Amino acid sequence: MYNDENNLYNYTYRKDGSELSHQRETVRSGGQSGPQGPELEMRPVKKNRLGLKIAALALSCALLGGAAGGGAVWAAGQYGGGDQSEINVSSRPVTQVALRTVDGKTAMSDAEVYAANVNSVVSIRTSATAGYNFFNQPVQTSSAGSGFVLSKDGYILTNYHVVKGAETVTVTMYNGDEFNAQYIGGEEDYDIAVIKVEAENLQPVTLGDSASLNVGDHVLAIGNPLGELTFSMSGGMVSCVDRAINVDGTPFNMIQTDASINPGNSGGPLFNQYGEVVGIVSAKFSQSSNGTTVEGLGFAIPMNDVFSMVKDIMTNGYVSNRAYLGITPQTLTEGTAAQFHYDVTAGVFINYVEPDSAADKAGLKMGDVITKVDDTAIKSVEDLNLAKKKYSAGDTATLEVYRPDGTITVEITWGAAPKEEQAQQQQTQQYPDSGNNNSGNGNGGYYNNPFEDLFRYFYG
Repeated sequence: MYNDENNLYNYTYRKDGSELSHQRETVRSGGQSGPQGPELEMRPVKKNRLGLKIAALALSCALLGGAAGGGAVWAAGQYGGGDQSEINVSSRPVTQVALRTVDGKTAMSDAEVYAANVNSVVSIRTSATAGYNFFNQPVQTSSAGSGFVLSKDGYILTNYHVVKGAETVTVTMYNGDEFNAQYIGGEEDYDIAVIKVEAENLQPVTLGDSASLNVGDHVLAIGNPLGELTFSMSGGMVSCVDRAINVDGTPFNMIQTDASINPGNSGGPLFNQYGEVVGIVSAKFSQSSNGTTVEGLGFAIPMNDVFSMVKDIMTNGYVSNRAYLGITPQTLTEGTAAQFHYDVTAGVFINYVEPDSAADKAGLKMGDVITKVDDTAIKSVEDLNLAKKKYSAGDTATLEVYRPDGTITVEITWGAAPKEEQAQQQQTQQYPDSGNNNSGNGNGGYYNNPFEDLFRYFYG
């Protein structure tokens, strides 16, 4: 028996038909009180042997003709008469989905992309202690997300926010196998994390070139929306590339898509039409500043932006080559510009330069204002952090810097983030602040950003 909350549907599987009596009563009365009409009684139809022979002949001809025309016709004698009602029934065979190998050259149907990759997608469940109750008992919370297999020996990529603060991480494969996963390392500023399960001969995905995406390209997402509808696929197009959004004070460069993205999809793969992973599903724009609900605004981290860091995490447990400048930055305001009698009112004001850092070696000084990195205009600290994400330690760039005596250009070689900073981040992951744990309510934490805190992390 199935009943919805409005009692719109009533299905019964009882052989005695006990629940059908109410339905007949409703049909007879038309849903209204008052005198009831006579109940329709089903009577056996007298056999008409000539009619049966004609019907059998007609049915045979119909089936033969239907088979020749790509379908079949089902015929039945109408109640109370000899006429026939015909229903066209397709005889098209069930489509067999070819299990293709992702080669980066052959475009695939949506069904083929799913078949080729679903065994590489995983469901992730985490648990953590969110504090203690009145009786000093630990309160456990749980959340869910997605991920995908990077290597046969069990390395899995997901979002940092999916596993942040987790005390236990459980991975479930498409075939139902479950594994306890170990946190290897992550990078919160890029929202990526690598975990590992003890397994062999897993099926890894094929990573693609996210820089080759164009607006209008077809993309697919496979994940676990709501943490329950496991291994669901949704599709759409690339709505924008290189979309800059600000997430909790951290700038991100994202792929924007109208594919359906929901809580629980976080950390899952975004595929191109060749079955290659080009992005990591991470966020969704769910509501406008005036409270209007919006749809079709999902975001994924471009694979090219994080590939080198992922390899670094797999090797070292942290990102050892993250570009580092070595300054204490501040967004220049009109008030600060007026205080120092500067001719510029936008940029990054340098409060302090670390000795022997990349900035120090390039000749930057306290009081300098960075206004451009290569061809990217810099108006705030967020702009600088976003521009910095395009570089790794050892890369070079040209900075445009304002000084009271004129604007200069400075050649800089990016340094690497100090190991102490990386160690502190790993320590935070292993021993999290309980106030930052996932709530497990499907909402996660809102981003703080210029769009009125409308981007959210996804937890199942």
